[in-house]
Amino acid sequence: MGEITIYTTRYCGFCNRAKMLLSQKGIEYKEIPVDGDPELRQKASDEAGGYTTVPMIFMGERFIGGFTELAQLDRDGKLVKN
Repeated sequence: MGEITIYTTRYCGFCNRAKMLLSQKGIEYKEIPVDGDPELRQKASDEAGGYTTVPMIFMGERFIGGFTELAQLDRDGKLVKN
């Protein structure tokens, strides 16, 4: 699956849900807050192909989307601890 990186903001409900889902699965992730750092958020958006909302979730170098896509991976049985 690769290392999971999540770009988040503090008051984002979907960010919190994504982190909770990963934690419940026992999957480690790296969180990168982008609150108050528009340059970092823009860099993440560029890496995500123009995606602008948080969470922005990457598995390794591959952008997978936000919470909805992460939850779909879980429903499909593809979100498993390495």
